[in-house]
Formats: sequence, structure tokens, C-alpha cells
Amino acid sequence: MKYICEEIPELSSPSVCMRDPPRVEEIIKTMQKAGTSTIQVISDFDMTLTRFAYNGKRCPTSHNILDNSKLISEECKAQLKDLLNTYYPIEIDSKRTAEEKLPLMVEWWTKAHTLLVQQRIRKDMLQDVVKESDAMLREGYQLFFDHLQEHSIPLLIFSAGVGDVLEEVIRQAGVFHPNVKVFSNYMDFDETGVLKAFKGELIHIYNKREGALLNTGHFQELKSRHNVLLVGDSLGDLTMADGVHSMENILKIGFLNDKVEERKTSYLNAYDIVLVKDETMEVLNALLLHLTSTK
Repeated sequence: MKYICEEIPELSSPSVCMRDPPRVEEIIKTMQKAGTSTIQVISDFDMTLTRFAYNGKRCPTSHNILDNSKLISEECKAQLKDLLNTYYPIEIDSKRTAEEKLPLMVEWWTKAHTLLVQQRIRKDMLQDVVKESDAMLREGYQLFFDHLQEHSIPLLIFSAGVGDVLEEVIRQAGVFHPNVKVFSNYMDFDETGVLKAFKGELIHIYNKREGALLNTGHFQELKSRHNVLLVGDSLGDLTMADGVHSMENILKIGFLNDKVEERKTSYLNAYDIVLVKDETMEVLNALLLHLTSTK
């Protein structure tokens, strides 16, 4: 491991944990050798590309941005908070299986979407709502997004959040480049610009994955990209690369933001690199710079 830590000193950071460092080194070497044109990045959005907290205060998810906004009545805010208090502990409960959580997560998002539709949210207000929110991409996001674009590496964002809102967060940060593709829950507005429903099948934490692209134009352009950098913050994010065509190597990087002692073992067993309470893109950026270097 000495070699890879000399090449990527950021991997020696105290926030970095690895169960099997030699295996990580092997994957990184193989992916770098295969070249930039074989790589794709698959990432979650909320609390992965965005910060979990800033100055000790929780940062909002794409759902929270709406929930906390002026577009939502006080009564609805209270109902959404009740849902959060009921279902979030279930989502992060390491003692429950994905199968146990699945119907409950679907229940949560379905109820939340029903409440949001009742609020008759206006499309033209979303820009201001994002601007006024405390949403923040992780420190170092500019380099991350710009470097991927510069090297024509696709960044596929799979999110159980609200696509219209998270796209606006990326757009306002000035990094919504052409290589970025978002797969999420999108709002359906009527002809007057008022929310009437959410489009298509509900995308939740356990069904967001690249296999969903099989029937889309995006799939063709990804066919030759057999090496995957997967980035998430929950164990549910690990299935995002399911369906990648002829995958050869996958390097899984997990942000462990919360309940560290309780969840550290399960994260180390599932992710190759675990970043503990790290609000930056420092390690990710160092990895990307190394993988795209021409040594």
C-alpha cells in the first residue's frame, strides 16, 4: 500500500478507512492503466455530492429544500417532519435488511410526494427556493465536476430526491456540464406551471441503478466504460452500478456521515474506501487526478 499512498497521499488521511488496502491499490492501478475512456462515475446526490453538515448544522437534502421553503404551508411542514422522524431512523437502521426497509421507504416517499402535490408548487419559484436554502455541494466540488467534464468522463447521478431541485443546485453552482446525467424523481407541472404529480415510477434508495438505463440512449455511450467509480453515503447506494455493461472493475467509495460507530463495520464490509465525517471531495479529487494521469 506504500506505493499508492505515496502516489495519492490523501489516502493516508485520518478520515480514510479501508478493509483491504492491497485490493484498493490493485483496482486503482488496473483502472489507471485501462485509461480515462473506460471510466464512468456513478454517484448518489444528497449527502454524497452535497454536504451532510456545515459548522455543526445539518445541510438540507433536495427534499428538505422544498420541505423548509416558503412554498410549503406550516401544516404540511409539520406533516413532512413527522414522516422524516418516522422513516429516517428506519433508513439508517443497520439491523434491518434492505428487504425489510424497501416497502417502508416506498411508503415514505409516496406520502411525501402526495403532500407536496397538494401544495400546488410553482415551477418558476424553484430557482429562488434553492438560492435561499442552505444547500451546499461538498468542498472541492468545482474541481470534481470540471475535471470529469474536461476528460469527458460521464457523471451519472442517481437520486431518490427531487430531480428538479438537485439539478437547480448543480446549475447554481455553475457545474451542470454536458457530461452530467441525472436520474431522479421529476415533477410534472400543468400548463400553468403548477405541480400536478411526479413523473413515472418512484425512484427510491433501493431501485436506483444503471440497469434502469437499458432502454435509453445513454446506455449506448456507456457500453465501452467498463470501469466504475461508485460514490454513495448509504448501503442502498451500492446497487447503483447494477446493470453496468460488462463491468471489469468497480471502486466503491462511501461517505459515512452519521452514527459512525454503529455503522462503520457494515460500511467497511461493503465499500472499498470509507470516508468518515469528511465534508470534502479531497480524496475523490485526488483519486480522479491519479486515474486520469498519463503515467
